[in-house]
Amino acid sequence: MNEFARALQEGLGRQPRAISPKWFYDEAGSVLFERICELPEYYPTRVEFALLQRHAGEIADLIGPGLDLVEFGAGATRKVKILLSALDSPARFVPVDISGEHLLGAVERLRDDYAGLIVEPLVADFTADMVLPAAIGPRAGFFPGSSIGNFEPAMARTLLQRFDRLLDGGWLLIGVDLVKDPQRLHAAYNDAAGVTAAFNLNLWVRANREADADFVINDWMHSAFYNPPLHRIEMHLVSRLRQRVSIGHEVIEFAEGDSVHTENSYKYTVEGFQELARQAGWQPRAVWTDAQRCFSMHLLRGGPAR
Repeated sequence: MNEFARALQEGLGRQPRAISPKWFYDEAGSVLFERICELPEYYPTRVEFALLQRHAGEIADLIGPGLDLVEFGAGATRKVKILLSALDSPARFVPVDISGEHLLGAVERLRDDYAGLIVEPLVADFTADMVLPAAIGPRAGFFPGSSIGNFEPAMARTLLQRFDRLLDGGWLLIGVDLVKDPQRLHAAYNDAAGVTAAFNLNLWVRANREADADFVINDWMHSAFYNPPLHRIEMHLVSRLRQRVSIGHEVIEFAEGDSVHTENSYKYTVEGFQELARQAGWQPRAVWTDAQRCFSMHLLRGGPAR
């Protein structure tokens, strides 16, 4: 049994049922997420791109030349191109992603645009123990897209501590979505074209292919809503009827309305995220937001080099 199948059985065997969002990102899921980023309702990508374009020069001046740049969850590597173009003689780019096929395709396109840059992709799960290639310059990390919001605050603090260790006390540029009107948040995760729903449901498509499962996709529906007390969007897959699903030799029963929690997306205030970063050992050095304070980019400095 592979790691995904074990995680699926474990997540569906407990109450409340939940699956880590890292399993969204097979090849099809990665492509669907890139489509989500282009949707009119999904503001984070547009706003983050605009912030990078406006402030990349300032960021480059602050973090300095000759960097060994590591992107966690690199995906299509589109945003990092703005940063790479602004940096002074970057030493190397190390994109890290769990979806190997998607990552390697993006890296080939990136190499065409940056012929003189050393690009060393790493297929890995950055939420688990991993080892970066030996540094060839001062390290800086890039973690865009507000992916930090997918983690419970305590887990987000642990992840930030891991990044500090991996980056040897270097820099971290991180995108963080901000608390805002719940209606705008609802629209961003319930797009009219149904792409986010397809992204969520693709988890069961992957389970049928890779975990010997027999989910009937049309017997499930996408549900996403804002939980105001916890300042987070929750995504669930909800059973439309009473049903039994096999995963390998295990059979799991679902009642009508039973849900599987597939993702959280926490929203922060600027001050709240800075406090979280300090608790993880980082020093906030700069922050940039759009005029409507929808989204923020934080530049953090790590602790003493280890």
